[in-house]
Amino acid sequence: MAILLDRERGLISLQTRNTEYQMKIDSRGVLLHLYYGGRIYGSDLSHTVCRMDRGFSGNPADIGATDRSYSLDVLPQEYSCFGAGDYRSTALAVEFADGSRACELRVQDCRIEPGLPVPEGLPAVHCKSEAAETLIVSLADPFSGLAAELQYGVLADRDVIVRAARILNRGETPFTLRKAASMHIDWQFGRFDQISFYGRHAMERMPQRQAVGHGRQSVGSVRGTSSHHYNPFSILCEPTATETAGLCFGASFLYSGEFLMETEMDAIGQTRWICGIHPDDFAWELRAGDSFQTPEVMLSCSTEGLGKLSRNFHAAIRDNVCRGAYAHRRRSVLINNWEATYFQFTGEKLVSLAEEAAGLGIELFVLDDGWFGKRDDDNSGLGDWFPNEKKLGCTLRELGERITATGMQFGLWFETESVSIDSDLCRAHPDWVVRVPGRAPTLSRNQLILDLSRKEVQDYLIERMSAILSDAPISYVKWDLNRSLCDKFSAALDAKHQGEFAHRYELGLYRVLETLTARFPALLIEGCSGGGGRFDAGMLYYTPQIWCSDNTDAISRLAIQYGTSFGYPVSTMGAHVSAVPNHQTGRVTPFATRGCVAMAGTFGYELDITKLSDEEKAEIRSQIAAFHKHYELIQYGDYYRLSAATEPCVIWEFADPAGEKALISAVSRLVEANSAPIHFCVQGLQPQSLYRVAIRPAGGGEDDTRILEGLSGAALQCGGLTLTPEAKEYFAWEIEIDRESGKE
Repeated sequence: MAILLDRERGLISLQTRNTEYQMKIDSRGVLLHLYYGGRIYGSDLSHTVCRMDRGFSGNPADIGATDRSYSLDVLPQEYSCFGAGDYRSTALAVEFADGSRACELRVQDCRIEPGLPVPEGLPAVHCKSEAAETLIVSLADPFSGLAAELQYGVLADRDVIVRAARILNRGETPFTLRKAASMHIDWQFGRFDQISFYGRHAMERMPQRQAVGHGRQSVGSVRGTSSHHYNPFSILCEPTATETAGLCFGASFLYSGEFLMETEMDAIGQTRWICGIHPDDFAWELRAGDSFQTPEVMLSCSTEGLGKLSRNFHAAIRDNVCRGAYAHRRRSVLINNWEATYFQFTGEKLVSLAEEAAGLGIELFVLDDGWFGKRDDDNSGLGDWFPNEKKLGCTLRELGERITATGMQFGLWFETESVSIDSDLCRAHPDWVVRVPGRAPTLSRNQLILDLSRKEVQDYLIERMSAILSDAPISYVKWDLNRSLCDKFSAALDAKHQGEFAHRYELGLYRVLETLTARFPALLIEGCSGGGGRFDAGMLYYTPQIWCSDNTDAISRLAIQYGTSFGYPVSTMGAHVSAVPNHQTGRVTPFATRGCVAMAGTFGYELDITKLSDEEKAEIRSQIAAFHKHYELIQYGDYYRLSAATEPCVIWEFADPAGEKALISAVSRLVEANSAPIHFCVQGLQPQSLYRVAIRPAGGGEDDTRILEGLSGAALQCGGLTLTPEAKEYFAWEIEIDRESGKE
């Protein structure tokens, strides 16, 4: 069993293959956190809880006037409450009808259920019931009708624990949630570094590692989306933790909206970690009998460093978050017309691009922005989801049929959540727009946001998209959103409930996506929000890949994809080869290097293929052949970061889980005179097996290949490999490693 429940001692242990999470119900019914780390085989660690009299840390009245050693202000808890003596950042904050805000939670019962919870209307970690268990801890406030259920789903084979909470009103009087976190952990001991991922449009998920000091540190978003600026994935680790050693904890929030991840070290050096919906924009009324379900947080622990932690999340996201036909189906190599044409295209131009691409082995043609309504720039037409047949020169169905006749699939871009002020939809339904009455709205790209908290708006988007997807031969959709939300107000909510808007918007978005994925099960949806502005595990539940960034520059992508890899697998990262000089940076990089970097993702092209030289077209054929050859290894192999993205040469590896083979890519980011050799150690091989190593320039052939034979896996891991630096800007290498059959 994954969950050990000792009711007599009040001890609870959640056991995975390599880790253990332990809690204790104390004599007052407070749920204490005891331990999270490597396996301890059920040993009771409640003796580690230190109680002593601490000044200005108050004592609950029911423990007796003489016991000053018991205080919620310093005890390690599983779900803390605001206002009753815990002065740290708390998981739950409530405002009652009389205006009071103090609450407490005491354990009432525990039960174990097979499988994982299925929260209604929210993304969720999923698994076959026989492979998982869930602990439900029921708690209640002794002085009100407030109750809570803490949910702990255990995926033992994945070293994953899924946290969430359900808050209930079992009384007769309404109250308002001001904060309801999904995850809360207290560590009594230890010092930690926090790794978070900041960024901006076209430069997302840059790692930042800093020591957790006294006070509160946080990252989050109030932009209506998880945002380019901070990602809802974070790591706490020992200060000495590296890629291959050390204790690390990761938390991935399955939510695409506003979030807050808080870390706090208190006055005596204890560390608290909380994750949930951002409270600044949140107030949710619970009437008698109502409940509120928080989104899930996926937790994992590694005692073997950051690389192992990442691989835990990679496997869980691929197998237990992504769903549908394309969760494991091979994705097509695509070409997107955006950087080739922008808004200036005709149907004939699109067909000529598709014909050229099909001849090179590209499998999917994606028509980006500009195919609908009055849409010749980004100032008008959004919301009018009717094909512009005058511009296309035919119906959308006819265009799709001409493209699929080339042997390619046909895909289409949508930005359904936004609306242009200059659009028929905005003029017909001004009340469907998110804006504050009587106040001039904040614009971005001359567009506003549709109020997806309203069912009629959701229904309109479902109807329009369904009509288009049913009429034309469309197998792929790019789902975009190109602005942040502000002026948050819904004409459908009264003044008392405007604090529910941001979360209701997310629930509306999820309903639209759930309906469309159920209605069109063979459709692949790629998420996008100006690139990586909504790259989170919540979106991956509906869209198994996400456009990693609008920045397609290969050297910028080294850092973007490196940061993304800490929490997300390569199979989720949309990555394309684009033209040079690059449209975002102006940088010129070799075609082979661009292919090498894009191949560490779902792989595709974004350029005018009709303007390429014969040599470049030959490179495309070669790149596609290489991607097909290594597809399973790249998309589903174990991923290793062999260097940091800031080093002169950036190196990464895909290894077969059985250790039979590996593929390593290396890109020279910085050329220096009289450079030192490039040296790195290989990971993921069988120590005693012998391997053949083929080292070649990216895109090179057999004549360019250097062969090493008879090297043991241990030699490659401990002794490593060395590359001679090339005096060429942005040079790239590809290294294939194969086990020599029958040689040990």
